[in-house]
This record gives sequence, structure tokens and C-alpha cells, in this order.
Amino acid sequence: MEEAIGSKISDYLIKPVNPHQILLSVKKILDNRRLEGEQAQSTYMREFRELAVKLGGRLNADEWSDVYRRLMHWHATLGESGDRSMLEILDSQHAEANHQFVRFVEDHYEAWMTGLEQGPVLSHEVLPKWLPDVLEGAQGRPVFLVVIDNLRWDQWRSIAPTLRPKWNVVEESTYFSILPTATQYARNALFAGMTPGDIARLLPNLWIAENEQGSKNANEEALQQNLFSRLGVTGKTSYHKITNLQSGKRLADRFHELKGQSVVTVVYNFVDMLSHARSEMEVIKELADDEAAYRSLTQSWFRHSPLKEMMDAMADMGGRMILTTDHGTMRVDHPVEVRGDRETNNNLRYKVGKNLGYNSDEVMEIRNPENVGLPRPNVSSSYIFGKGKDFLVYPNNAAKYTKTFRDTFQHGGISMEEMIVPWVILDPKGS
Repeated sequence: MEEAIGSKISDYLIKPVNPHQILLSVKKILDNRRLEGEQAQSTYMREFRELAVKLGGRLNADEWSDVYRRLMHWHATLGESGDRSMLEILDSQHAEANHQFVRFVEDHYEAWMTGLEQGPVLSHEVLPKWLPDVLEGAQGRPVFLVVIDNLRWDQWRSIAPTLRPKWNVVEESTYFSILPTATQYARNALFAGMTPGDIARLLPNLWIAENEQGSKNANEEALQQNLFSRLGVTGKTSYHKITNLQSGKRLADRFHELKGQSVVTVVYNFVDMLSHARSEMEVIKELADDEAAYRSLTQSWFRHSPLKEMMDAMADMGGRMILTTDHGTMRVDHPVEVRGDRETNNNLRYKVGKNLGYNSDEVMEIRNPENVGLPRPNVSSSYIFGKGKDFLVYPNNAAKYTKTFRDTFQHGGISMEEMIVPWVILDPKGS
């Protein structure tokens, strides 16, 4: 029997065999996909009604996180069934949810940032609020903080099965990325434990503005060390940023040398590079033609990546792992025309500048950046953010930009996909 199961047989019969047993086995083998698809459709239609009622009410941040996670679950489940009509219903419900989520953020974001309202845990609050408890729960074991840039909730769920042989999920939750949902702002805030505006004001030598040359995230390690000092983190710590395959392999090969450190931080940029490459390379567009293919490509990369090798080593060291990200990404399809000057940034989901022209109904506008923890490059600078599936284009290049960037993954704006991001704590099996 063990040999048969090891050979991946489809099913087995136990003597004495009766006709019902044979019929059930045949159905399982021949009709399994159809039956699973029909059950998924039936269950989703019940869930559709529940979600519709929920979306008709006034949701708080935790409830929005729940709605988003349920929607992404159904995208993965119905995607496997291949039923286009059900996926179209789901897409429509998801679009309506995002429309209402944008209004929710517009109504409450400034109050969250100023502390006038109790809101979700935000980028700059995550490590100060949650890391001490993780360290305490580790009970002296090393803690590995893994930040995969641009990792959406559904992508986390797609790679989770690959981790199951060595890891148990202790906690699976979410936090909200700050605006802009871009690496310069969200990840610097994550590592600093303070808003971008506070970094620019209190640690000006560690903040690189939009109009300055150089990497906008070059000072993450220094920001993190400043935070660890404030939190009273003891023991040796290290920070490692992986931006290509070679640096990933080098770190994986010497990962055993990090044994004995209290906190090891690994920033992995592959998923972010994948989303940008999809905008620029036709072959990546074909490989990641839609959301399901994007998840599948992420899963395939992870299974064979140096990061997976490192995570296996982390488990062997008996450490506790935090898997998270700085922001997500959104597949855009609707151009919105805006105007700016030569100093305006190039991001397609948000703009910051002193002479911005736009229709205020089409974007979220921030005229007082200091109210939401953002730096003000010039005395008259303001920020605007794209909503839902919108992307921002200039009138003189609207047709070119629309053709180039429609149906690409972008980040920086407001959507559930960009703002509601995973925070997962895992322990090695047997620990």
C-alpha cells in the first residue's frame, strides 16, 4: 500500500469490492475537477450575498482586511475552476469593493495619521508595535525579518504551501501601507518606525527627496538601527538587501555564518522587479498575462529561488520568521490626465509637485502633506493619488502612455491590493 501511494496512484479499492465503491472511485478520478468547480461556484454565490450585504454597511479597517482576503481567496479558488462567468461576477464585486475602499481611505486617512481616529496599524507603526512581542515569543531564538518588496496578499497565499514542509504559521494578519504605496515612502517608514515626514525632519541625512539623485532607499539599514536602538533590541543584528540572483546566491551560501544573531533582516526585491519588468518586457507580459498567471509566476520563482534556500536554513537554525512586505501592487487599466512641471515625479499612481493640475474628483488630493506624515519638497508642494485601477498620464503623451502602461502592475496609489499587505509569523516545525 505504501509503495502504491508513493507511486501517486489516483485511488485504491479495498476488497471485497462493491459496485458503489467502484462508481465513487471512477467519479473521483473523472469528475473531480468538475465537482470541485461546481461546489466552489455554489459556495461563492452564498459568499457573494454575504459580501454584498457587508459592503452595504460602514466597515472598519479590520473588516476591510477581511473583505479583501475573502475576495482574493475566491480569485484563487474560482481561477482553478476556469469558469469565466463566475470570475466576471467576482471581478465586478471586487471592483465595487475597491471603489468603496477608496472612499473609506479618503474619509479617514488624515485622521489615522494625526491620531484623531483609531485606525489600522500602518507602515511606520508595524515594527514598534509588533516586533517586541515577536522577539519575546521567540524566547531567545533568532528572529528573521524577511521583507519581500511588493508582495500582495494573494502572492503570499500562493507561496505558503511551499513553506509548509518546514514551517508552521503562528499568526497570519495584515497591516496597511501608508501613502504613497511606493518603496521610497512605505519601506523607509517600515524600517524607521516613523513617517517619511518625521524622517525628513528628525533624520534629514537619512532621507533622500524625490528630486534628489541616488537610491531613495539607500539608508534603510541606518534607519533600522536607529529604530532598534529606540526599541532596546539587544544582541547582534544584520541587514541584507538582495537585488539580483547573484547576491541572493551569495547570501544563501553563507547564511550559516549568521547563526547566533538576534535579528537578521533580509530584503528581497524580486517581486517588485517582476512587476516592473512586466511593464517593459513582452516576454514577461506573456508569462504573467493576468492575475492568476502573476501568482503562478511568483510561486514558480519562489520554489527555485535562493530565498527559499535561505528560509530552509532559517528553519534549520530554529529561528522565528516574520514574512512581510512594504506595499502591494495594482493592475491598472484606466488613464487619468494630470498636469505637472519638470520637477514632478514619474510614478503613474501618485504625483508630488508644486504646480499640479487635475480633476479633484478623479484623484485623492493632499494639500497639506505634513497632516499625513509626508515631507513637503517645496512650500507649495501637494500630493495626488490614483484610485482603484486608474493610472496618471500627461495630456501631451496620453496616447503613448496609455498604450504602454495599460494592463500593467503599478503601485503608489489607493487600492486594497496596494494598501492591505501581509504580516505573517512562522515557527519551524518541531520547535
